[in-house]
Amino acid sequence: MRAEVVSFSDELLILVDSDDREIGYLDKESCHNGDGKLHRAFSVFIFNSEGKLLLQQRKSSKRLWGGYWANTCCSHPRKGETVDGASKRRLLEEVGLETPLKWLFKFEYHARFRDLGSEFELCHVLVGKSDAAPDPNDTEIEALRWVSPSELDAELERDDHLLTPWLAIEWKRLRSEFSDDLSELGVR
Repeated sequence: MRAEVVSFSDELLILVDSDDREIGYLDKESCHNGDGKLHRAFSVFIFNSEGKLLLQQRKSSKRLWGGYWANTCCSHPRKGETVDGASKRRLLEEVGLETPLKWLFKFEYHARFRDLGSEFELCHVLVGKSDAAPDPNDTEIEALRWVSPSELDAELERDDHLLTPWLAIEWKRLRSEFSDDLSELGVR
């Protein structure tokens, strides 16, 4: 595991309106204070040739949803970055993987985490495939695991409270609205 700091509370994130139009910039910490400020984000789902999804357990020291399981990689484009560029950068920095990504959809959501802050994001969802061995960054990731789609379905059915809210929302949409795209990646 690598131990490189790749996330900073003062990095400028892109504030957006509900139509994903840029309306300004704000530091990451302020974007997540209180009820949060709507900002652009992304979530990446990486599958292997067996059709399994790589999940990450967020570092327990993270302010929001520390120790919870999330999709392969999730973060924010910084000021001046595109979603495509930021998602590829972050996948490499956080998980140590490089692979082509396909954009599928975007959606807006709001989720509060105790009294510590909120996620209020317009989130772009991308998928990719890789059989390379991940090289996790241990400043961001506590653990990694591969799960079959049916295993993740069962965890969500049990309402497992150790899964992030955005993972639950995105996975349900991927399974229901984007099954053809997942099939192209070998996911059943």
